[in-house]
Amino acid sequence: MSKFVVLADRAVLKLEGADTRPFLQGLVTNDIDRLSPERPLYAGLLTAQGKIIADFMLMQAGEAILLDCASAAATDLAARLKKFRLRAKVTLTEAGPGLVVLSAPEAPPHGTKAIAAGLDPRLAEMGWRWIVEPGVVPTIAMEQEPHTAYDRHRIECGVPDSSFDLRPETFFPLDCNFEELNGVDFAKGCYVGQELTARMKHRATARKRILPVASATGLPAHGTTLKSGDTEVGEMLGSQGPIGLAILRLDRLGTTRTLTAATGEAIEVGQPYYRLVLPEAGPHV
Repeated sequence: MSKFVVLADRAVLKLEGADTRPFLQGLVTNDIDRLSPERPLYAGLLTAQGKIIADFMLMQAGEAILLDCASAAATDLAARLKKFRLRAKVTLTEAGPGLVVLSAPEAPPHGTKAIAAGLDPRLAEMGWRWIVEPGVVPTIAMEQEPHTAYDRHRIECGVPDSSFDLRPETFFPLDCNFEELNGVDFAKGCYVGQELTARMKHRATARKRILPVASATGLPAHGTTLKSGDTEVGEMLGSQGPIGLAILRLDRLGTTRTLTAATGEAIEVGQPYYRLVLPEAGPHV
């Protein structure tokens, strides 16, 4: 039997009104013109300096656009979006417990009343994303798995999580694999933080990447420094048991695939499921 996971750490913002699409188009990293009921988008809201405030999924449900984000970030994100609204004809509401986000390997079975559903826009291996009302969950003809199953698969794929890996106003989107995960469009018009994001792309100044890591003895805490010899290469992000993610300087990583944590663990660096070119030669800098 197929399985699904309730993503209890996600919340939904609902945007409606005649100006919703142009309003979002001028704010987020992806091209809203590509959003359709059959095609969700992955995107982020950035600071003026180009750092990630929050990342999220965008899904179309009728005339409304649903924004699937980390629960912990929902209230702040809603407040920031409202500050940009000015006279735009946009209504923004927090759905709260009224909507539930699910992850599953396939589309909703026949008869399942999903408000919105689509293939995860970041990576096909992440399966489908559904948004449903709470009462629908018990009726789904699939087996429910714990959240840890989703997290383990996500980490193996090399996909960062909003809550565990992307500290607000700390990282640039290209450092967090936004380009590889289809979260930024370089051909669209201006948006907040666009100038610096485009400059990093065209000058190839984004040196960091988020990569999957593993350790036979368990991984250290979030924020633990990782080194190659005496060279600091990066730091741990979120983890689950022996696998996790780390943000690493590729120019310092070089060809090394074994690092040492500040707490002593040997850390093996892996490759995500999506194409991300890692250094094949060259010294540390």
